[in-house]
Amino acid sequence: MKTLILIISIFLLLINIYILGGAAESKDPTSEVWSELLQRSPYPYTLPLPPLNATVMDGTYTKFETKETPPVPCRRCPDYAPEGGIWKLNLSKGVFRIFHKATGWKDIGSFIVSGDQLILANDPVCHEIIGVYRWKLEEGKLILTVIQDKCAIGLRAMNLTKLPWLSCQPPTIEAATTDHWPKPPGCDE
Repeated sequence: MKTLILIISIFLLLINIYILGGAAESKDPTSEVWSELLQRSPYPYTLPLPPLNATVMDGTYTKFETKETPPVPCRRCPDYAPEGGIWKLNLSKGVFRIFHKATGWKDIGSFIVSGDQLILANDPVCHEIIGVYRWKLEEGKLILTVIQDKCAIGLRAMNLTKLPWLSCQPPTIEAATTDHWPKPPGCDE
C-alpha cells in the first residue's frame, strides 16, 4: 500500500511540474499572431505583386495611440479603427503588414515606392481601393501624409497618418551592436 501511495505521489508531483513548467513557457499570443503575419504574403487582388526587392522604407515601425477608453469588444468593428495601444507596421520588399496588439487586428497588402509616394494595394479589407500617400523618413520617424485613400471609409488613412511611425531599426551601427538605444514601445515584441 505504501508503495502505491508513493507511486501516486510521484506521479502527481510530475504532473504538477509539467503543468507549472508549461505555464512558465507559455508565450504571449499576440507575438505569435505577429510572427505568423510576417510569414504571410498578400494576394494580388487589384495589382500584380511587386518584385521582392528591398526598398528605402523597409523596416518595422511602431506607434502608441493614446485613448482614454479600452477597445470595445465586438465582432464587426470597423477595420483600421485607430484604437488605443501599440500598433506595428512592417514594410518589407513590397509587402506591408499592420497589427494592433491590444485587439489582435491585423492586415496585409502590397506597396510600391515611387519617389516620395507610397502606393498601397491588394489589401483584403478594401481590395479594389488603391491608397496613395506622401512619405518621408526623418530622425527615425516615418511620416505619412494621405494624398488619396478611401479604404475602410477613410479609416486606413486616418490611422496611418495620425501619428508618426517610430523606427525599430537602431539609429547607428554602434547602437545595433551594443543594443543601447531607446527602442520605441512595441519593438521588442
